Amino acid sequence: MNAPHPVKPIRLYRHPLSGHSHRAELFLGLLGLPHELVDIDLRTGAQKSADFLKLNRFGQVPVIDDNGTVLADSNAILVYLAQRYGEGRWLPADPLGAAQVQRWLSVAAGPLATGPASARLVNLFGAKLDLPALITRSHALLAVIEAELATRGYLAGEKATIADLACYSYIARAPEGDVSLADYPNIRSWLARIEALPGFVPMIESPVGLAAATT
Repeated sequence: MNAPHPVKPIRLYRHPLSGHSHRAELFLGLLGLPHELVDIDLRTGAQKSADFLKLNRFGQVPVIDDNGTVLADSNAILVYLAQRYGEGRWLPADPLGAAQVQRWLSVAAGPLATGPASARLVNLFGAKLDLPALITRSHALLAVIEAELATRGYLAGEKATIADLACYSYIARAPEGDVSLADYPNIRSWLARIEALPGFVPMIESPVGLAAATT
């Protein structure tokens, strides 16, 4: 049984340019849950401060505080919110449906993080990584996702789930890492479907990489 809306707003510790943070913020918006944003300045190392490490010993955003329930890790937050407030919509209860969603949570934590997300880090934060290799890796991933979306509307079926929310942010901002979406019409249609969901919260745009020409 799902819980009613929280007594107090859910506190979300985040950085506005973090796609991991945006996953949580997006889901809070889609669920219509009252929440408070607390910005953590990653550039000054605020995520490594003693106070923040009490919330997440790994020193990473996002973290939520749901009326005393403190939870870190973006994908874990998606699972928690889906099970607590999602009314059975966002995370299937049947074994196959749950496994299909988990597949994409693994993609978000693996190939997406080491592909489009990392490419974006180079242009946005000056990360010392091999951008051409990351771009190649990103297109290999996007080609797989493009083919998957040829047969269904969303990553794990015909309804939006947390699988889509886990992957949306870094794919939507892939051009910021010089990863073009021009050759992926199915992905672009999928992005538009997510953006049309009631309560959608856009991720901030940054004028870097390929996005610099269109921003």
